[in-house]
Amino acid sequence: MAHISTLPVRSQSNCEFLEITSEVRKAVQYSGVVDGVCYVFVPHTTAGLTVNEHADPSVRRDILNRLAVLAPQDGPYTHAEGNSAAHIKAALTGNHLVLMVRGGDLVLGTWQGVFFCEYDGPRQRKVLVKVVAD
Repeated sequence: MAHISTLPVRSQSNCEFLEITSEVRKAVQYSGVVDGVCYVFVPHTTAGLTVNEHADPSVRRDILNRLAVLAPQDGPYTHAEGNSAAHIKAALTGNHLVLMVRGGDLVLGTWQGVFFCEYDGPRQRKVLVKVVAD
């Protein structure tokens, strides 16, 4: 048994982490899967996904600040669209997550949350969630 959900995501700024844990949890619950795997995928080349600290927003700011140092907006890029920094940041965070499902819910640590990572916003985006039973 497998179920796929599409989650709409609207970013408000050029670079930001948006917590989508509750939306992914709802997709898992809607699937009816009790034990299995949850695949989360972002079909965009200038956005990513990560699991990280969700209790303290300063962690998100720190990550975004460090990514800005690693891939500055005004770097010496050759890509004509002017969003090479966004592509690099997306490559660093990745475009998918694999999460365990147990008891009809995501298996996450106490401080963990699921984040959509916007690097070329603001934009309307989507996240795909596929839940597969064991």
